[in-house]
Amino acid sequence: MNAVAARIAERRVVAILRCADPVAVGTAVIEGGVDVVEVPLNVPGALDAISSLSAMPGALVGAGTVMSAADARAALDAGARFLLSPVLRPEVVEAAHAAGAAAVPGAFTPTEVDACTRAGADLVKLFPADRLTPADLRTLLAALPDARLLPSGGISAANAAAWLAAGAVAVGVGGALTREPERAPELLAALAG
Repeated sequence: MNAVAARIAERRVVAILRCADPVAVGTAVIEGGVDVVEVPLNVPGALDAISSLSAMPGALVGAGTVMSAADARAALDAGARFLLSPVLRPEVVEAAHAAGAAAVPGAFTPTEVDACTRAGADLVKLFPADRLTPADLRTLLAALPDARLLPSGGISAANAAAWLAAGAVAVGVGGALTREPERAPELLAALAG
C-alpha cells in the first residue's frame, strides 16, 4: 500500500464532494476534521476545486470519476493525490502510480474486485455500496482476504462504523456530508466509538 493509500486507511473516511460548491463544502468538511476529500471531475469547477483544497494545510485531496488517462493527468496536475473511478481503467491506475498517487478503481462483483487488485489498485472502491450490506463485504473478504475495500454510496454516520467493522479499509461518504458539512465531527465520533 503506498503512502497516500495508507493515509486514507489511517483516516478511515473520504468525503465525496459531489455538490455545486465543492470548495466551500470541502473547506467546511476539512475544518470539521474530515481531511481526506474527493472532488468528482464531473462537478463544475472540479480542477479549480482540487487546486484550492490541496492548498489547505493537512488536506489530502483526490479526484473522482476519473475515466481516462487525460482526466488523470489533469487531476494530478491540479494537485490530486489519489484517483478514484467507478470502474477499472488500467490507464488511470498507471497514471496514478507514475505520479506517486494512489489508484482507487471501482468494482461491484468479486470478479471485478479481483481484476482491480490484479491491475495494481492501492484500494478498491466498492460501488454502489447502497446495494450491498456490511455482511456482504465480510463475505467478499472471506473469499478475497487481500482486497483493500473502500465502500462508497449510501454511507453515513449511521452505518459507517458497521462497514469498517466488517473489514472496509475506509468509507466514502458523500451526500450525508455535502448536505450538512457541519456534521463532520459527528461522523468522526461515530467512527471512533
